[in-house]
Amino acid sequence: MEFVSVPKAQPGDKVAVLSPSFAAPAVAPAVHDQALERLAALTGLVPVEYPTTRRLDASAEDRAADLNAAFGDPEIRAVLATIGGEDQITVVPHLDAQLASRDPKPFLGYSDNTNLLNWLWSHGVPGFYGGSTQVHLGAGPHVDPVHEQSLRAALLTGERLELVEPGESEDIGIDWEDPRSLSEFGEREPTEPWTWAGPERTVTGRTWGGCVDVLQWILTAGRFPTDPAVLDGGVLLVETSEELMPAREFGWILRSLGERGLLAAVEAVVVARPPTSDFVVRPPAEVRRAKRDEQRDAAIAVVSRYNPDAVIVVGPPFGHTRPQWIVPYGGFMTVDGSTQRLFADYR
Repeated sequence: MEFVSVPKAQPGDKVAVLSPSFAAPAVAPAVHDQALERLAALTGLVPVEYPTTRRLDASAEDRAADLNAAFGDPEIRAVLATIGGEDQITVVPHLDAQLASRDPKPFLGYSDNTNLLNWLWSHGVPGFYGGSTQVHLGAGPHVDPVHEQSLRAALLTGERLELVEPGESEDIGIDWEDPRSLSEFGEREPTEPWTWAGPERTVTGRTWGGCVDVLQWILTAGRFPTDPAVLDGGVLLVETSEELMPAREFGWILRSLGERGLLAAVEAVVVARPPTSDFVVRPPAEVRRAKRDEQRDAAIAVVSRYNPDAVIVVGPPFGHTRPQWIVPYGGFMTVDGSTQRLFADYR
């Protein structure tokens, strides 16, 4: 795969804030407005909304039109998703690849935005996995330092960062209907050390992957090259959503990636800390820990079966838990199994 270079934005530039999936700002406008204020304050960028940013049940064609307009507007120098969702797969067929390739700009999103990131990746345009104005910028008393650091690196500065464990984590914040969601985090707990497996060697490669809930849809829809060699030497990123997928199902999906040859192609696999609770389900701490351990064990077992030479690290928070690191998608990561350190290049 040949990838283009994506210029960084400069303070004072415009940044599109879009809802390619669920229009969360329509149901929690106060959180959205606080997110835009914080985005401007932290980056110096000027947020620009589009017709469907706050429109519930907008058609796939209308949401794609907003994306095409943002990618095609030379004044827009970055694009951020407000949140994920579950139907962005219907938006992708209406996107214009020439607009995205002619004037590439950073796109940030996660979860259902795996669809859009994979689409950009397939056209040689790298993006960034992570970031949600509604979840990570607007909610809570402030933006988590690791999120702010990686947000600025992705949008503005482009340096190389070491990803470290923040030391605490929450699965879900406070309900947006509760005014406390603007000033308090959700229930946070201390985190455990990351788990490393595989050989003690250092791997640097381009990333691909995302939310496995969505990856299976993308592969079923045939929106990935038929030749797994496109991932040769790469780093696979995988994480699970707030749907709380059982470890067994997670392992089945990884097994399918293995049968397709994708696990054998990559040199390293990075598995994010998974959420294990939501607003309805909140098991005791020991049960939540056991569920994380089950997913960890499934990941290591399946990846090792298909690629015993892969370096594996389980636990970095780049998925559906907070604090969240934003990480390169199609850009470079270094997975150092010898020193057990993880680095991301935000160029």
